[in-house]
Amino acid sequence: MALHITGDTAADALLTENPLALLIGMLLDQQVAMETAFSGPLKIQERVGTMDAAAIAGHDPEAFTEAFKQTPAVHRYPGSMAGRVQALCEVIATEWDDDASQIWTRDDPDGATVLKRLKALPGFGDQKARIFLALLGKQYGFSGAGWREAAGSYGDEGSFRSVADITSPDSLAKVREFKKSVKAAAKAPK
Repeated sequence: MALHITGDTAADALLTENPLALLIGMLLDQQVAMETAFSGPLKIQERVGTMDAAAIAGHDPEAFTEAFKQTPAVHRYPGSMAGRVQALCEVIATEWDDDASQIWTRDDPDGATVLKRLKALPGFGDQKARIFLALLGKQYGFSGAGWREAAGSYGDEGSFRSVADITSPDSLAKVREFKKSVKAAAKAPK
């Protein structure tokens, strides 16, 4: 299993190999292009020297924000997103034994349990948690009972709704087209 989300071999390799990187990428996936969000963990690792939850949580907040601001920026809102990443890493370090994968592996959870665990994380609302659960199920090997149902429409087989469905440049284009159609429908007069 190898993820192909960003179009950058090194960034995708980090997402594939490091569950925390994947979780941080999902956290960053708002108000920026998906490729930018999921390339963020590699930028963080290169700038602060680690992709370890406890180390990131304990990093000096001002220095961490400065790392986010370096060109190219990790996110268009470096201050608030740096704080969110540190808050997420604090929870991973203290509640999940510094191992993000425990969210979907500890005690062999079903899909509903993983969704509940994801929704409890800082910066993960219902939609983001469902998308991440679908990503785990579709591309990351999670096979807990009921994951598709818990992920809602994001778990639909053959859909192109979210980052969970991106496996190639072609599927990225299909996801972009879906998102564009949803935005257009929302703006259309009723």
